[in-house]
Amino acid sequence: MKAWRTIALHTAVAASFMFLLQRYGLSATLESSLLWAIVFGGCAAGLAYSQANR
Repeated sequence: MKAWRTIALHTAVAASFMFLLQRYGLSATLESSLLWAIVFGGCAAGLAYSQANR
């Protein structure tokens, strides 16, 4: 159960970081920021899942 919590936290932090970077750091549109946050969060979830199952 701890692995799933770690994966969820990793995903949320990565998606939030990418959203804030895109939206406020690069002044991107809301749609673009959300799209990048979803993609980056998904990649982070995959990486965290692979590391949790080592």
